[in-house]
Amino acid sequence: MDLFDVISNDIKEAMKAKDKVKLETLRNVKKFFLEAKTAPGANDTLTDDAALKIMQKLVKQGKDSAAIYTGQGRSDLAETELAQVAVIEAYLPKQMGAEELEAALKTIIAEVGATGPQDMGKVMGVATKQLAGKAEGRAISAKVKELLA
Repeated sequence: MDLFDVISNDIKEAMKAKDKVKLETLRNVKKFFLEAKTAPGANDTLTDDAALKIMQKLVKQGKDSAAIYTGQGRSDLAETELAQVAVIEAYLPKQMGAEELEAALKTIIAEVGATGPQDMGKVMGVATKQLAGKAEGRAISAKVKELLA
């Protein structure tokens, strides 16, 4: 069962359970999935990789929105965003911890043969592909800068 079907089934479960936050969040996710499936060139298919990227984007947007709301003193809106982020994160692969990320990046740096900050592009290219879904781009970038400095 692919991610699209899992989300569709969980929407039904959220309706039965009368879980408004989960229902609203999953409906929003499914809307983005349907848009991706019907986009030109998509051939009415959506791979799990593409679905994960969409969900990661939604999580990032939700966290950014929550930070803005908090900065404006609207904690009620921030809590709503974070609740939706939590629902989406349940479907994403487990994120790497700081130690795991550092170990993985050290391995990638050794593979690529990077020696300094000038090699950051090489490392980031490989790292973002290998660690897609397991770590945020910002965290990868910050750690690579730290390790190559």
